[in-house]
Amino acid sequence: MDRFVVRRARCPESPRRAGPAPRAYRQATLESLKAVVVVEDIKRWKSMLELPGQPKENLIEALEELKKKIPSKEVLLSTKIGHTVNKMRKHSDHDVASLAKDIYTEWRTFIKDHSNKPSIEVRSDPKTEAFRKNARKLLCEALDLEIDHPLAENIEREAFHLSSRLISAPYRRTVRALVFSLKHKPEIRAEVKTGMLTVPAFVQSHKK
Repeated sequence: MDRFVVRRARCPESPRRAGPAPRAYRQATLESLKAVVVVEDIKRWKSMLELPGQPKENLIEALEELKKKIPSKEVLLSTKIGHTVNKMRKHSDHDVASLAKDIYTEWRTFIKDHSNKPSIEVRSDPKTEAFRKNARKLLCEALDLEIDHPLAENIEREAFHLSSRLISAPYRRTVRALVFSLKHKPEIRAEVKTGMLTVPAFVQSHKK
């Protein structure tokens, strides 16, 4: 006798049991790891902290980014970022001083307990550094400031950061636009030099 399979409609009162929802995993990037330190970022935040007249929000931003990292003893010595953070502990603003104190304490404790475990450092190559040094020189001339002035360094580092830390066509166009604006627009140059126009806002407005 032939066999037949009879399919019956699913009863609406008995819906299919839903399985567990898949877990969502967030993929971590190499740079997001606390022990992976991009030296350029450390120097950028350092120049932001050391530039006179910075608004509180810029200082807090730089310190919060530094708090995400633990530089090795070698990076602390080569960049002197530890000295900068230490000075910020005496800042007149309580929030800035408190955050700087937390970072300094965490770094000092970590270095003491893990002195034999170096962090991963990411540095720029010599050709990139030479190109950037020339860009800072042009910015100093446009600002009518002495060579290697901290303001020009801060502007260049911000432009490099916004260009994904690459000497690319957008970076070159941005630097040219910044130099042109500073050289031929006295009102903007004055606002940048006095701090009325912050470095991040100035660079962002000229990003190409």
